[in-house]
Amino acid sequence: MFEQKFSQSTAKSRSADHGLFLQEEDAAPAVGVSLCDSAPLVWRMQDLRAVRAQGLVGALLGSLPRTPRQNGRLGRPLLLLPEEEGLLRERRAAAALPDRCQDWGGAELRQKYEEEERRSFEEQSVLALEDRKSALLRAMTGADSGAASADDALRRRLQALDQNFTFPQSAMAVQLSTARAGLSYCPEARAFLQACGPTGAEPRCDARYQVFRDLRGRGFYLTSAGKFGGDFLVYPGDPLRFHAHFIAVCVSLDESVCLLDVLAVARLGSNVKKTVLLCSPGPDPGVCYTSLQWSGMI
Repeated sequence: MFEQKFSQSTAKSRSADHGLFLQEEDAAPAVGVSLCDSAPLVWRMQDLRAVRAQGLVGALLGSLPRTPRQNGRLGRPLLLLPEEEGLLRERRAAAALPDRCQDWGGAELRQKYEEEERRSFEEQSVLALEDRKSALLRAMTGADSGAASADDALRRRLQALDQNFTFPQSAMAVQLSTARAGLSYCPEARAFLQACGPTGAEPRCDARYQVFRDLRGRGFYLTSAGKFGGDFLVYPGDPLRFHAHFIAVCVSLDESVCLLDVLAVARLGSNVKKTVLLCSPGPDPGVCYTSLQWSGMI
């Protein structure tokens, strides 16, 4: 049912590849990373370029300034995978942005935002009331435009609408533009997002990070594979130019895997034309890869 192929990476080749990355990236400026709860975000354009130059992809979350509610194209910030952030920290290529509780002009920016939001709410309340009045006029004048009783009823309805109309805060349209995140013209924002300096390496030993580190050291690009039932999608090159070739599933060498789970993930990989890799970090720094390929029912 399956054709299995085994390959063991060696610590020597992995460390050599990793050393090459370190030599190439030591001179690069540190990437400014801000944490929103536990999510690592990258805001500055130069940081996005630096991240892509190191072969890390991430996922864009923000809206573009001129089309704030589009679905097709997204903008900054860039959300990094925990493994991508861990690799940046290990390479000492990440720098922490100021915490939200620190005053780097953030209090003034928040105050300005709250003032703009309050002014926008007042303007939208007036527009909503006018729109409701227009709808009421169209409805009542179209029903019976010549009767005096209709004019009195319309006048009473309009007066009641003026007195009782409320515009809920939840109905307000909010402009979520990320233009200021470009830091091209706002000195307060530039000061607020100044990095504090390189963060120290935080060694990690979990299976996902070891697999991510090893595959990235081999030159592959990786993104999240949650929608494919795996841990990572593995690309032979830039995801903007290539389709993923592998679905990486991280399991320990001593972990027992249910046969039905193996069948399900192998069948899924066959349907989407990708090879499933069972990735198991070994006792040495290497990683053992087992490829699964659906070859038909017996």
